[in-house]
Amino acid sequence: MAAPRLATLALAVLLAAAVASPPAAVRAAMSCTTVYNTLMPCLPFVQMGGAMPPQPCCGGIRSLLQQANTTPDRRAICGCLKNVASSAAGGSSGTYIDRAAALPGKCGVTLPYKISTNVNCNTIN
Repeated sequence: MAAPRLATLALAVLLAAAVASPPAAVRAAMSCTTVYNTLMPCLPFVQMGGAMPPQPCCGGIRSLLQQANTTPDRRAICGCLKNVASSAAGGSSGTYIDRAAALPGKCGVTLPYKISTNVNCNTIN
């Protein structure tokens, strides 16, 4: 009598574990926290300007581009950048958006979209 209950309990635990933890091949898209932390070295350039952004900023941009090897990752990064641009829009903050939009070019990288409040991140592949 105890053996069937133990087997049922073991099966329930295995099913719960399978539901709770997705397979290793399935992962969530990149989080905005990761994007923001990676691009934090860019903040002084966006706020104050300058001839060139600091090397850690450009390194962060390159790192994000290397990590964004799936459509969900690219769309997630775009959405995070769009959220920041939207929160900074208006008034003199437009200068911040212009500086942020200039970062990829100044760092010698190409994004598949423009950093803007108007970008449609769902069109990114």
